[in-house]
Amino acid sequence: MTTHRDAWPSGTPAWADITVPSLPVATRFYGALFGWTFEVGGPETGGYTQAFLDGRRVVGLTEPMPAAPAQPPAWCVYLATDDLLATAEQVVSAGGRLVLAPMGILGFGTMGLYADPAGAVFGLWQSGTHTGWDVEQEPGSIVWTEVMVHDQPRALAFYREVFGYHVEDLSAPGFTYASLSLGAGPLAGVGRYGPSAGAAAPPAWTLYFAVTDTDAAASSIASLGGTVVSPPTDTAFGRMAIAAGPFGEVFAVMGPRLTA
Repeated sequence: MTTHRDAWPSGTPAWADITVPSLPVATRFYGALFGWTFEVGGPETGGYTQAFLDGRRVVGLTEPMPAAPAQPPAWCVYLATDDLLATAEQVVSAGGRLVLAPMGILGFGTMGLYADPAGAVFGLWQSGTHTGWDVEQEPGSIVWTEVMVHDQPRALAFYREVFGYHVEDLSAPGFTYASLSLGAGPLAGVGRYGPSAGAAAPPAWTLYFAVTDTDAAASSIASLGGTVVSPPTDTAFGRMAIAAGPFGEVFAVMGPRLTA
């Protein structure tokens, strides 16, 4: 098991959450798919719900605040920072923009939402008592995060300037992609949409959840009320499928390859 209870280093993907129209629908879907259990927060958190895998935090889910404008549900990735206000200044100076001003969350930490120059929204998280997800790289937890955009060089330069990432170009003919690291293993990816995605594909971060069997997970997604957007395919990094949850929110699953 890969368990991490401490604060994540600055620049590391550290948390993810989603606002959905119905928590019961979301928890039934994701609980059955990934084996999560759930803890519902009190009134002071607006019922913010955390998903757990064997007692370890994975992600958060919540419903919109009353009178809040309806937004298409989408998973939001939060990057850790030791100093949110300083990092927020770097985000803006590097060409990003503010989406939601920084706010403290009852001693749990401080969060803010931003968009990179390509338009992809992400969060910043400065830990208080809540250090982010406690588990990764095992079935039911997050195994990878990436941002897909139409202007990959611009987005790549932005994240590199803000967090000082080391960049490894993994591009191939017809495929533009780079991984980001902070001196150890890769942390996230920045890719460019291919022509098949179309110009309307929204710049966005995507969560990849680890599974033991990608084909079985894809079958479960369809039976539970989700949609398989891109069927299971072997890649150099594992067998992956792109899916949409019950509200159209996009995510991916990845497991072992079928071919050697």
